[in-house]
Amino acid sequence: MLNFEFKNPTKIVFGKGEIEKISKEIPTGAKVLMLYGGGSIKSNGVYDQVINALKGFEVLEFAGIPANPEYEVLMQALKVIKEEKITFMLAVGGGSVIDGVKFLSAAALYKGDHPWDILAKSIRTEAGLPFGSVLTLPATGSEMNSGSVITRAETQEKLAMGGPGLFPVFSILDPEVVKSIPKRQLVNGVTDAFTHVLEQYMTYPAGAHLQDRFSESIMQTLIEVGPKVIANPADYEAAANFMWSCTMALNGLIQKGVPTDWAVHAMGHELTALFGIDHARTLAIIAPSHYRYNFEAKKEKLAQYGKRVWGINEGTIEEVATAAIAKTEAFFHSMEIKTTLAEYTDDYPGTAEKISARFTERGWLGLGEHKTLSPSDVQKIVEMSY
Repeated sequence: MLNFEFKNPTKIVFGKGEIEKISKEIPTGAKVLMLYGGGSIKSNGVYDQVINALKGFEVLEFAGIPANPEYEVLMQALKVIKEEKITFMLAVGGGSVIDGVKFLSAAALYKGDHPWDILAKSIRTEAGLPFGSVLTLPATGSEMNSGSVITRAETQEKLAMGGPGLFPVFSILDPEVVKSIPKRQLVNGVTDAFTHVLEQYMTYPAGAHLQDRFSESIMQTLIEVGPKVIANPADYEAAANFMWSCTMALNGLIQKGVPTDWAVHAMGHELTALFGIDHARTLAIIAPSHYRYNFEAKKEKLAQYGKRVWGINEGTIEEVATAAIAKTEAFFHSMEIKTTLAEYTDDYPGTAEKISARFTERGWLGLGEHKTLSPSDVQKIVEMSY
């Protein structure tokens, strides 16, 4: 097992009816900016619950954070934060809203002239404007981690940022919100969380037996409850296990003491930036080809995954590993997730070369757990994903 340090300061308030506890978690006298997306929270009752819970605070609102949090929209929110002297932010939404608020948390205290540099120059945020979240769409785990991904339409870029100053102070997780989530978004949530686990697990054996079991149990739970919650979002037990699995998939715990990959995300982000494809679906496009291309380096872990998660108990390491990739792809297909780029766009020719060139320009010359995946390797993987 590798050396590691672990600290997660986010307080989780989990369960039915817990949104009402927001007022206990925000500092007395805070001037609050409540941020949310397209307005679904007003039709599903969450907005009213939050507003009622915020009685006694001075509250401003900023709506319209898009599914891939857009830099120009966030800059409008940043203007409000500075002009109104906001002291606390509340993200009410899924990962996109929470990610957007994390950028704002960093940008509000940033001393430079161009907040985009936080992303472009990978500036680590040590301290940010405090914020909490009310999770309305389980998927990304952003409610309990310090990472964020922001899109800039002007340059067709999607870049990541983070740092210890970007953990939410608290996050409210009420599984009852799941019953109003559309099927497409539920499917994306299951796929996103599942792939988050794979990025931290599908590398090589590192002797971290407990971490492996944590990861495998999250994937097994998603395989079990994912179809249930998609079929019946009002199933509270399925919704609760789905929501907690998404949080546990990316709150930092399962990546401690083990190597991690994240090349699938790096490539997937480019597909979203170029074509606007849902984030989770870009991961499903890239992951099978990534594992097939890097088969020799990953076959031991692929075989372990095949045996423990999918119950494939016969065959050589190579046979079990190959079957495990097929099972993963079949799982995505079972949720009506398409796994080739051509199924999403006719404009895919040249995409692999474009992504490879971007990685070269950024100096991303060695991705993956071994830091050996070059831009030319990326080009081949993306081509395999056509």
